Amino acid sequence: MEDKRRTARNLVAKLSSVSERTRNEALAELRLISRQDPESRPLIADAGAVPYLSETLYSSSPAIQENAAATLLNLSITSRDSLMSTRGLLDALSHALSNSASQGAVQSCAATLHSILIADESSRPIIGSKRDILYTLLSIIGDEHAPARSIKDALKALFGIALYQLNRASLVGLGAVPALVSLIVRDARKGIVEDATAVLAQIAGCEESEEAMRKAGGLEVLGDLLDEKTAASTRMRENAVGALLNLARCGGERGRKEVREMGVKVMDVIREVGENGSPKGKAKAVELLKFVVDGNENENEREGENK
Repeated sequence: MEDKRRTARNLVAKLSSVSERTRNEALAELRLISRQDPESRPLIADAGAVPYLSETLYSSSPAIQENAAATLLNLSITSRDSLMSTRGLLDALSHALSNSASQGAVQSCAATLHSILIADESSRPIIGSKRDILYTLLSIIGDEHAPARSIKDALKALFGIALYQLNRASLVGLGAVPALVSLIVRDARKGIVEDATAVLAQIAGCEESEEAMRKAGGLEVLGDLLDEKTAASTRMRENAVGALLNLARCGGERGRKEVREMGVKVMDVIREVGENGSPKGKAKAVELLKFVVDGNENENEREGENK
């Protein structure tokens, strides 16, 4: 272990060398070691690598940016505190996300955010307050020419951000709902619709989402995913159920009525999710079914009283 610590210190020291070649060689080696040797990750972070890596994200070289971003991603697996305590790290990640010519760097930066967000709840309001990060992630998923990997990494980061309740309204305000609905409709690449519907289900858990979903045609898209005639995966359908349930929980009376009306049309598939889905999926489907059935019974009772 002492040899690994010594190697980490030597390589990190070279990151401040006046020689560009020395810096680049050390950076490439740190990327390799941090990927292949989990034990070395905390040693590299403890040696003070993160501030250097953060600064390197501003490099004009896409290859150097990519090496720095990939190393940060590797370190985020075991040394998230070192990353979040480094001043300017989030600004550097935001810069690389929006300015790097390397898709590899973009992907690693988005994946680093996801790694931090999923494991560290305290990071969610901090990252969610960075509107430039939110805006850039939404821009990535809205780019029809973006590689599938870039879109998936951006979606995973957005999911982590949306786990914090107060971030959801910010995402709605920045246009997340139409961006996600459009992505679900247009992109059939493996895994993208699953991840997009997962984010949409989270964002639906705020009152601001109701009007945004209505304008974007989100309810109809969720209904299509729950239509027996579509080939939606179990995960897509569970996410659609979760989105409808959150709309019912957080929406106004008009929104709740719209969810009930849609629920009646796709009740068989909701019931199927309740019987064959994952434990969480089953629980949400059962709650949604109860909401739909009870709501319709109450509506019928009111109509009977008014006759």
